[in-house]
Formats: sequence, C-alpha cells, structure tokens
Amino acid sequence: MDRIALAPNVKRKRRKLILNAFEAPKPIKLRIRQAQCPGDIVALTAAIRDLHICYPRWFITDVRTTAESIFENNPYVTKIDLDDKDVIEYVASYELVHSSCEGAHHFIHGFIKDFNDCFGLNIEATALKGDIHISDQEKSWFSQIYEILGKDVPYWIINAGSKSDYTCKQWEQTRFQEVVDALPDITFVQVGAKDDGHNHNSLHGDNVIDLVGKTDIRQLIRLVYHSAGALTCVSFLMHLTAAIEMHPRYRRRNRPCVVLAGGREPSIWEMYTNHAYLHTCGMLPCCDNGGCWCSRVEPIGDGDSKDRENLCLLPVVGKSGQKIPSCMDLINVEEVVNKIKMYHLMYNYNLETK
Repeated sequence: MDRIALAPNVKRKRRKLILNAFEAPKPIKLRIRQAQCPGDIVALTAAIRDLHICYPRWFITDVRTTAESIFENNPYVTKIDLDDKDVIEYVASYELVHSSCEGAHHFIHGFIKDFNDCFGLNIEATALKGDIHISDQEKSWFSQIYEILGKDVPYWIINAGSKSDYTCKQWEQTRFQEVVDALPDITFVQVGAKDDGHNHNSLHGDNVIDLVGKTDIRQLIRLVYHSAGALTCVSFLMHLTAAIEMHPRYRRRNRPCVVLAGGREPSIWEMYTNHAYLHTCGMLPCCDNGGCWCSRVEPIGDGDSKDRENLCLLPVVGKSGQKIPSCMDLINVEEVVNKIKMYHLMYNYNLETK
C-alpha cells in the first residue's frame, strides 16, 4: 500500500492508530457503525462498495447498523471479532446533507465524502445507487406473491404511509386509493411497518394484496426484486428500488418507481436515474432554494423539538380532511396514474412468467 494523507480533523489518538494501520503490509480492519434509518443504510452500502472498488484489498470492512440484513451476501463485508484490538472503529455520517440545497451532490455522496474526509481517501462514486446483493438461492425461491396467488404476476409495490414523526413526507392517503382504483389491471402490493412509529391506512380492491406488517427487511428486498415497479413517497422503499436488480422476466435494466417527493428534500439529493421523481421544489416560497427539510405538518405532542422548530410553513387540508404540506398537495392523482401508465407503454408486463 502507498501511504496516504490523513484528514486534519481526525483526533490525535485516532490519527496514530490509523496511520499505523496504513503503514502495515496487511489490510486495514474497519468497523463501520451507523444507527440511522434503513434508507440511510442503503446509501451507506454505496460508499462501502466504492471504498473497495477504489481501494481494492486495502480494507476489511465490518458493519454494525440498524439493518444488518441489508448486508447479507455482500462481498465487501466481513465480520470481525468484537475483541479484535486492531480494528478501527468508525461512525459513518453524511454532513454533506447540510449543504444539499446549495450543492450538486446526491445522498450517496454524503457517506463517500465522510470516508474521504476522515481517512484522507479519494473515493469516487461508481454508480448512483445503493449496493444490495441477492444470492442465487434467494433468486430461486418463489416470490411472496406466488405463495399467496399460486402463480407469478407482475406487480407494483405501493407504500401509502410514512413514519408517524415525519408527516411532511406524507401524500394524502385517500389519493393512493384513487390511484389503485384508476389502474384495475395492475396488481398492487401494499407494504409498510405496522407499529406505533408508522402510519399506513389499508388500501382496498381486487387488485390489492395487503402485506403491511408482514415483511421483514430481507423479505421486502426479495419482494422488490420480483416487482415490476413501485409507488412511494421518499422512503426506504425508494432507495431499495434503485439498489436492487430487476428480475430478468421484465427485460429491463432499471425498476420503474414513481416517487411522491414534494418540496421537502432537494431533488438532486434524493432522485435516482429512471425514477419518475415528482418534486415541487421551486414552486413555493418555502422550497425555492432546494428543499425545506421540514419534518411535521403540525405538532404531534411527543415532546420532540421537531414539534416547535421544524413545522411545515404552508399546510393545507385535503378533501379527506387530512392535513398535508402544500408541496405534496400539488401532486395530483392524474399525474401519478399517467406516470405509471407511461412506464408500461413500451414494456409488456402482462406476460407469462416462470
């Protein structure tokens, strides 16, 4: 290995440990910790992939995160004994988000920059998506939908809810039902966590399969693999749709995904290539310089500072009585239905599947 320059902001004690590791003839053992949400962990997988691609054989990387199953079958991750004294402990972050409204970077660049700043590296992004690996054995299994219907059918995954403490990400839930009703020939599989921390109203119809609360993370990954597309707000599911390869039955390289984004996040920070990312940044005074990054439409009374400091400036009440941000209200059902239909124009999803 060639010795590399270490970022000046690394603490002295840790600097000595890292420099000693870089001078050693063997790979550096790095344990990466990240305690944020699963969507963030998907973005982290991209940085780990690119670390190894740009610096092959330099590192042995272990991870400790909130979503360990995301890293199953990952060739870049090796479990390291917790008692190993040669390991460098590293908490990954993405401070780049604080300049996301002024910068020209995607979410995955946040973790990459943190790696570079901390260790004096020059990692470059090799793909604008996360890095999820599905084993050949997993691919050979019947899909969860096959187990329910007794046959494979093309289906779209729909996430019609949000985290209960981030209501600014929520579209009016009755509009999801209107989308489902307008597309009776498409099978929709509704997903989401079923707990106090999430809000998912059930969708209804002969073309709806309800799997809310019925999938763990690995099952959701396989469900995405077998899917023809997805409809979601900015969410864990959105990141998965870009990171997971498509089943070969669909004969296309990238998974369709219609994202109901509004104006909370800067589009350049969140949007993936080939997604229909419906944002309203620049259309309202509160998001005329990127995204507002507000969390809640109104206080929810949980004592969190977001009740006081991070409320939507332009909330509106929808036809159903649900209060949503104006930026999400600007996205109408017809627009969403048309985007889904456009994804089907040149691809025949109503095919016999094996």
